[in-house]
Amino acid sequence: MIPVQARARRVRRILGIAVTAGAAMITALTIGATPANAATYVQGMDVSGYQGNVAWSTAYANGARFAYVKATEGTSYTNPYFAQQYNGSYNVGMIRGAYHFATPNNSSGTTQADYFVNHGGGWSGDGKTLPPALDIEYNPYGATCYGLSQSAMVSWIRAFSNEVHYRTNKYPMIYTTLDWWTTCTGNSSAFAATNPFWIAKYSSTPPTPPSGTATWTMWQYASSGTFPGDQDYFNGAYTQLQALATNHD
Repeated sequence: MIPVQARARRVRRILGIAVTAGAAMITALTIGATPANAATYVQGMDVSGYQGNVAWSTAYANGARFAYVKATEGTSYTNPYFAQQYNGSYNVGMIRGAYHFATPNNSSGTTQADYFVNHGGGWSGDGKTLPPALDIEYNPYGATCYGLSQSAMVSWIRAFSNEVHYRTNKYPMIYTTLDWWTTCTGNSSAFAATNPFWIAKYSSTPPTPPSGTATWTMWQYASSGTFPGDQDYFNGAYTQLQALATNHD
């Protein structure tokens, strides 16, 4: 989810229990030792300009049913491949959404939310569009928490979230890692009642959501695998994924 020059750093920091790409890929949509504890997941992916033009028909044929596409970063970057990726995933039948990479040290949450919504981060309850997503994580350009205190970071995220909701009538998905969230927000529970969480953890076991959040909604479990880009699971059945792309807050 972050610029390519910082990917190695991110992998080291979000790595849980190490797994190979081959071991991480699970062809069935259920995980668990027995039916009693089996969980139903939907397979998906997330991409950015780093992936370029994506072969969406191939990804769909291989089992991907949703995709998140990077739209913007800060207030000056837009993904040059956004149209091919966002429209291409939709055209093959995937449920897709857009995400914004936050740089909280550069401008306010409200300003970045407006830039995001104005450049691909909108939403409509058509059953095919995932909530806009905020990618808030390790700073690839400097201080881990972007020079903000924990309370200031929570305020920044709240401003971003509220502005996206004001503009789209949908609270954004929050992509992060539990380690970063704990370090930079104090493991805040301020968004537990409003925002779904997309947790990065490169592991064979599901992630732990932030304080107060009942469960994770999406899990980024590997940086490579069957699909282009990062590999993800939605926590639920396909009909629940459709509901996430349909219901208003």
